[in-house]
Amino acid sequence: MTSATEAYDIVVVGGGTAGCFAATTAAKEGLDVVLLERKTEEEGGYIACGDGIKGKSSFPDVLDRERLKDEAFTNQGIERAIFENPQTNERLDIPFNETGGVVDRWKYGQILLEETDRAGVDIHYNTVVNDVIQPNGTVEGVTAIRDGEALEYRSEIVIDGAGALSVLQDKADLSASSFDTNVNYSQFCSAYREVLEVPEPVEWDDALVFKPTEELGYLWYFPRSATEINAGLGFQMSQEPMELVDVLKDDIANRAEFQDATVKNKLGAALPTRRPYDSAVHPGYVAVGDAAGHVNPCTGGGIPGAAKGGHWAAKIAVDAISDGDVSEAALWEYNQRVQTDFGKRFAAMDLYNIFGTAQELDDLVSILTAMPGQQLVDAIGKKGTADMSLGLKLKTLIKTFGHWDTLYDLYKVQRAAGSLKGVYDSYPDSPDHFDAWRSERDSVLDRVYDISGAEPKY
Repeated sequence: MTSATEAYDIVVVGGGTAGCFAATTAAKEGLDVVLLERKTEEEGGYIACGDGIKGKSSFPDVLDRERLKDEAFTNQGIERAIFENPQTNERLDIPFNETGGVVDRWKYGQILLEETDRAGVDIHYNTVVNDVIQPNGTVEGVTAIRDGEALEYRSEIVIDGAGALSVLQDKADLSASSFDTNVNYSQFCSAYREVLEVPEPVEWDDALVFKPTEELGYLWYFPRSATEINAGLGFQMSQEPMELVDVLKDDIANRAEFQDATVKNKLGAALPTRRPYDSAVHPGYVAVGDAAGHVNPCTGGGIPGAAKGGHWAAKIAVDAISDGDVSEAALWEYNQRVQTDFGKRFAAMDLYNIFGTAQELDDLVSILTAMPGQQLVDAIGKKGTADMSLGLKLKTLIKTFGHWDTLYDLYKVQRAAGSLKGVYDSYPDSPDHFDAWRSERDSVLDRVYDISGAEPKY
């Protein structure tokens, strides 16, 4: 079957956060850009998400950020986290250092797509990408089916925002570059969420509620408003499968505030719970957002990183096209920006995820509920675990009696996380020194495997 051909400077695959920020950035730089989205226009932006954002998210200034905040952030008053002990039902209340928010993810997604369209991007809905065009190693576009018609989209660069386990990475031959192909399903999380409408306002409309579960996962309850709650859970695919829907429904049924609740919508998804890809560039090709592992591996939070990554990918792509050089080396600066920014923090958090796979739930919960609040906030936030005073150390030791070996191992993992951030700070500025950098990084991982007894993740 003969395919019709369309030509653009940049093809962006996927209309999520990363894809929209990439497409909008490139269009505002004067390039001819198309964004390919498999959903219909009415369904665009409808993505399974926890909706919670801790702290102030500084989105790149390429779209109407005030509109996004005013119309999509339905709850801008998140000031604390609540950690629930599944064994005792006790709650640990922890204030945040900065205010966070909860979004209506569908409304958020719709606004992103509208802003992308307003920037001059051609958005093709109902378009299912099924392969890459790669005649001589360099990616030169994609093939797709749009409204039943076979199409070729030719471009200088393809930006892959197609989400977790992207089909483009299955189809492309990435062997001639340093692109990270050490990716498998066990490095991902399966998640499910429902949006509930409750008859009476909850008392914790200023909090993000977390509750650990079996299989290295957690339940979450994030209030979009006092009466509309995003309720969900996920588990690490490296662990034994769990019945997500049943576990969530059982927990909801045991909560008085959810009696007579109405389910407004429900959705499942997979998301990366791993470090960012070591390299996410190949000649003519850049991966962004979930397609590049740009997600906090412990909390699943990925919106701010996707926005930054999409923006940076487009900026580097624009320069590469302008210079007439779309090689791996020309696109490499994108890797360096990611890895020395949020990438190093997510890589450090991944060590705690690895540590957790080798521990019993009661050990983890006992330590979690004994740690001082600020340490927990920092552990899920931006700073990394803070130092503890002698008094706090003694109180923690008393509360964790019987789990001291695990606590000491966690301390050693914390030290390794600090070392790992230093390694990521020295991420190379070209592919030439990449193998040496990766070898240094892997030596830190080996120490963590030895400490924890966990199976190698990569």
